[in-house]
Amino acid sequence: MNKETTQIVEKLLASPQKIVIVGHKNPDGDAVGSCLGLSFFLKSLGHNATVIMPNDFPDFLKWMPRCEEIGIYEKEVQKSTEIVNASDIIFTLDFNSLDRVGDFEGVLKAASAKFVMIDHHQQPADYAVATYSDVKMSSTSEMVYHFMDALGEADKLSKEIAINLYTGIMTDTGSFRFSSSSPTTHRVAAKLIEAGAESAIINQKVYDTNSPERMKLLGVALNNLVILPEMHTAYITMTQKELDDHNFKKGDTEGFVNYALSVKGVVFAAIFIENKQESIVKISLRSKGDFSVNDFARNHYSGGGHINAAGGKSSQDLNNTINEFISILPRYKNELTDAL
Repeated sequence: MNKETTQIVEKLLASPQKIVIVGHKNPDGDAVGSCLGLSFFLKSLGHNATVIMPNDFPDFLKWMPRCEEIGIYEKEVQKSTEIVNASDIIFTLDFNSLDRVGDFEGVLKAASAKFVMIDHHQQPADYAVATYSDVKMSSTSEMVYHFMDALGEADKLSKEIAINLYTGIMTDTGSFRFSSSSPTTHRVAAKLIEAGAESAIINQKVYDTNSPERMKLLGVALNNLVILPEMHTAYITMTQKELDDHNFKKGDTEGFVNYALSVKGVVFAAIFIENKQESIVKISLRSKGDFSVNDFARNHYSGGGHINAAGGKSSQDLNNTINEFISILPRYKNELTDAL
């Protein structure tokens, strides 16, 4: 975080404030971990901090310290609105455009509070009085640690903060196997472990609590895997019926796309998940090397993210979405080949 941003934040936090911390719609481990970690930190400075998510988060994250205190906007619209309206500062974490919060967007836009952004996605919007944006960071959770350090408050690192931030970093880096895991990321992780984040236990709680239905759904996903060798691409489809038949819960398809990316010779992977309720197909994209799925998502699917991990959506039905995807790929053949 640069000196100018640090000074702005220091002035904002110079006296006790009513603060709301917001993550993106369909929150993942990094969104939940960074928001909870920041809330513990701000409370340690004497502020009133409340975390509100646009909608619910996956069950495999519901062991995290104080996660039961997270407000869910879609379940408590009036209460969430009142808290936002009474706030002095709103921190937005792990997203950089207000349209990433779904129906919560209007409430945030109407708020009189000052915004602070902490995020690592590309092309941040200009809505905050203080923006801490770094696309090279492994995760927003890592950025929260650097945020604390920049304010000269790294000594406030508690066990609860460490557990939440470590969980966010671990999940957003694929257990430290993605290229975004820099030497600094590992040094931060070591500090979090020293502060009480038990790596083995956190891994177990996140990855070893699968329901039988989720494991069977993974089997369906792998059976639906399609490989396009000439395009160095693989994709998975999931219909609404397949989800319903396996008692689908939020987060059950988390990480499925990585199985497609793990196929030898594949540098571009996608998963297309039918969502009848919202009349969309949700799309997650992953890549290796220099092939930018962020650009691909922005160009074709009203989405975005990182170079090697992004998402988007299609308003077409599942079959037409797949057919369009296949028709687009030849335009990128050279880039996909070069990324090998």
